[in-house]
Amino acid sequence: MQGFVFILLPALICCSLAKDAPPKVQVYTRVQEEIGKANILICHVTCFYPPLITIDLLKNGETIPKANQTELGFEDNWNYHLTKSVAVTLTQEDKFSCRVKHLGKSKDHHFELSL
Repeated sequence: MQGFVFILLPALICCSLAKDAPPKVQVYTRVQEEIGKANILICHVTCFYPPLITIDLLKNGETIPKANQTELGFEDNWNYHLTKSVAVTLTQEDKFSCRVKHLGKSKDHHFELSL
């Protein structure tokens, strides 16, 4: 029991020193975009704290079902990172985005075709 207290105490101190940090968001595709070709849309979210976060990938404002999400990971500074991805076929008409909800705030990050 005494060893448990020595391990738990430093962890509590580190967590209490961590400050709220808004997420940094990148939205991109796995390979170079090509209209009409299958691709993977990726939303990579980093540098956020606390770890309570929701990420949704959207097509024309609607959630894309069956998206895959990585396990929550943390960085040396106690901030976290997470990635969500889904298979898509890009078109000129469709608008893709990543909606991130963190600390009661929601923001859409739009994917821009580089064609």
